[in-house]
Amino acid sequence: MKSKFKHIALVGKYQMSTPPGVQPISRDILENIAQFLYSLGCDVFIEEATASSNGLSGHPVLNLEGIGRTCDLALVVGGDGTMLGFGRRLAPHDVPLIGINQGRLGFITDLVLSQMQTTLPPMLQGEYVEDKRSLLHAQVWRAGQCVFDTVAMNDVVLNRGPTSGMVEIRVEVDGHFVANQRADGLIIATPTGSTAYALSAGGPLLHPSLQGLAMVPIAPHTLSNRPLVLADPGEIVMELVSGREASVNFDMQSLTSVMIGDRVSIKRSPHSVRFLHPKGWTYFDNLREKLHWNEGAP
Repeated sequence: MKSKFKHIALVGKYQMSTPPGVQPISRDILENIAQFLYSLGCDVFIEEATASSNGLSGHPVLNLEGIGRTCDLALVVGGDGTMLGFGRRLAPHDVPLIGINQGRLGFITDLVLSQMQTTLPPMLQGEYVEDKRSLLHAQVWRAGQCVFDTVAMNDVVLNRGPTSGMVEIRVEVDGHFVANQRADGLIIATPTGSTAYALSAGGPLLHPSLQGLAMVPIAPHTLSNRPLVLADPGEIVMELVSGREASVNFDMQSLTSVMIGDRVSIKRSPHSVRFLHPKGWTYFDNLREKLHWNEGAP
């Protein structure tokens, strides 16, 4: 087989324990994938944290910067959370990603491990669908100083504290005042994140080809405060007006506390994440399968 991708990084999350029904990622799983890639004539490199946490040896090891310089594809083994984490970090290097699903939903990791030997070879030969996803660049500003700076693929969420009441959030879009929202929190979600926390909070589903963002209040005090779809804003700012022990999180994977008067600035990142899916994949098929639409239909 002649592969379009010669240098492939293997990335995986090591988990000491996993939820019921979820197969744990083990050294044997990763080793089997590596040996399969070797059999296809590919050079395999193991991401350094993956290698150390799983005790993988006998393979060349690279950090993320090395993967960006050396590899033309990354295979990410795990659930969507694993893909979110590595997708954000590899986006500046423009390395395409294929996800091998070890989670329960798998909106963005759609290859099933048991079918990998059938599904993966055609993709490596160039039979795939490319799917680009946008990122958010978020900063927390306090008294004119940036105190936190990160990126998110799913969402940026300003939440009330665990023991406090509602928060009040002043919202601006491109310098224009929108409203003061009183709620348990506010979600700013990308199209990718529209199937995550925003969906649970009653937000709309956004097709990934859209450049828009969803602004979704969490349990708003006023029921007329509804989710709002924004058409590719230059900047969204959330300012904490009132509320104790509030925090802002990014993809539910990084977190920082915020104080009254802090401003969370959200802009589109110049980088995007490149996912590769099997030939014939469509976003609507993915929704239908993962959200169990049409179950019970004839």
